[in-house]
Amino acid sequence: MSRKLLRNDNPGLRLGCMEADRSADRILLQLKTKGPQPAAQIAKRLGVTAMAVRQHLYALRDGGLVTYDDERRKVGRPARIWRITEKAQARFPDSHAELTVEMLAMIRAIFGERGIDRLMTERTRLQTKAYGQRLRAAGKSLEARVTALAKIRAEQGYMAEAARQRDGSFLLMENHCPICAAATACQGLCREELILFSSVLGSDVSVERTDHILAGARRCAYRITPSPAE
Repeated sequence: MSRKLLRNDNPGLRLGCMEADRSADRILLQLKTKGPQPAAQIAKRLGVTAMAVRQHLYALRDGGLVTYDDERRKVGRPARIWRITEKAQARFPDSHAELTVEMLAMIRAIFGERGIDRLMTERTRLQTKAYGQRLRAAGKSLEARVTALAKIRAEQGYMAEAARQRDGSFLLMENHCPICAAATACQGLCREELILFSSVLGSDVSVERTDHILAGARRCAYRITPSPAE
């Protein structure tokens, strides 16, 4: 075998590997943000062939990053629905997870649960101030406020997006939790998020969590509904 091959200096080979990695990452991101789906649907969203997507999916399956279930349909063959695994979840960032969990444990040991509660309350106060400024600048309509909130959360790593529902409500979807380890160690963080959203969106709306990652869902989601006019 040549020295050139041993060193993997072939530009075409390196480029091919990079393209494959990028394609695999795009597929994982689709499954992360849009949930379980068939290969054909992923292909349509990415603008590539279903055969190419299937090739990547089977390679990702061999690496333990995706798995599938065959769902029976009333007509035709079962549909193969792909989803990411816990191993793949680790590829998405969890901001300073180990350090944060250690710090929470030390605060709890020194100051007790009251100290943790005070910390959470102060964090929410600062977030409310920062979020509130941006939501006020976005406009008065509920849609503008929800869109601004989704943008803030996306910037902070939550892979957030918002969608208007047919009944006039809005759904704020967070497809990733960058503080999941900390939230597991201190579930007051999740409680405070509801308080934060309700505060910055205003008293004219109600906020309800409909999906929760810590409860086993693939994402966190919040239904935001205009309060009935008095």
